[in-house]
Amino acid sequence: MSKTNMEKTAKKPIKVAFPHMGTISIAWSAALRKMGIEPFVPPYTSKKTLSLGTKNSPEAICLPYKLILGNFMEAIDGGADYVAMITSPGICRLGEYGKSIKNVLADMGYEANFIEMNLYDGFKGMWNFLTELTGNKNPITVIRAINIAVRKVFAIDEIESFYSYYRAREINTGDAEKAYKKALKLIDKADYTKDLKKALKEGLKEISKVQIDPNRDVLHVDLTGEIFLVLDPFANQNIEKELGKMGVQTRRSLTVSGFLKDAIIPKLCKKGETHLERAFRLAKPYLMRDIGGDALECISDVMYASERGVDGLIHVSPFTCMPEIMSQNIFPKMREDVGIPILSLIMDEQTGKAGYLTRLEAFVDLMRRKKMRQKLQATKKEEIKEEIAK
Repeated sequence: MSKTNMEKTAKKPIKVAFPHMGTISIAWSAALRKMGIEPFVPPYTSKKTLSLGTKNSPEAICLPYKLILGNFMEAIDGGADYVAMITSPGICRLGEYGKSIKNVLADMGYEANFIEMNLYDGFKGMWNFLTELTGNKNPITVIRAINIAVRKVFAIDEIESFYSYYRAREINTGDAEKAYKKALKLIDKADYTKDLKKALKEGLKEISKVQIDPNRDVLHVDLTGEIFLVLDPFANQNIEKELGKMGVQTRRSLTVSGFLKDAIIPKLCKKGETHLERAFRLAKPYLMRDIGGDALECISDVMYASERGVDGLIHVSPFTCMPEIMSQNIFPKMREDVGIPILSLIMDEQTGKAGYLTRLEAFVDLMRRKKMRQKLQATKKEEIKEEIAK
């Protein structure tokens, strides 16, 4: 950090904003508070955010870029001193987004410092990011900041999984969502490991109070695709909530905790196979190498879903995302081999809610009919076995 920035920091607490990607702001805010920085959480992504981003973005750029730019514009308007984002040097265009967004903001006259964290640098990347941002190189402080952020990510993902189970079975629509929001607030307030464990326990207990029908015939669907769209409810038009209303329990194949296991957490602390390791194993022979984005993971997720016998898989991706377009072109062959229903949804700012819901409803109906046929076939086999036994 330059001497000028250090002097500014000494005069007043700097406000740092991150783009929204689901609930990730809860984890980042905790890390920044540990470093003595005031986190600035911009208004959650809305139609206004999308409009701002779209208006000032190249037409063919993907939806996440437009939403990130819109988030930054609203954050700076709200008083943020720094805007920060994750970047990547890999094949995905994400590696160029930081430079592009920085130039766009400067051209528009927005005065704010821009800082990036390389997602492939793992623990070292987070360390460099926090120390560069604050000037604080106290190892205990930095480790505590990273620790609470990582722990919150895992806690939130556990809450999300628990919530999905109850949402698909709730008797009164909306009860599970209310309990889930209460649980998130508890996680957000806990800035110490001991408090976080207590908050997680209370959050799970809050969701478990929701009245459910344990005998409901629930479908199980894996959600995969480009990670931003998988995790962000605004970007994917609340796909999990809509599926929950239809009696579908969802499982995110791509999660922030899964990414942390691959990029941040040391090998000695990992238990079992990580998502990326599984991706390289299961994607063959359909895709032999990483082609950027989350394509390799998406291909492997189809095989993993088939192995576990789930009812279907939904692939969400932004319009013009080349790695995901490649995935979609491989899916037809995979569908023939594994027999699992796959729905591909492409999102951009023009995606209409009505047509989108119609496709979801049709897909759910297809899965229910397939499941019913399988039950009938299983029943007939049992009857035949009984007849032979007689």
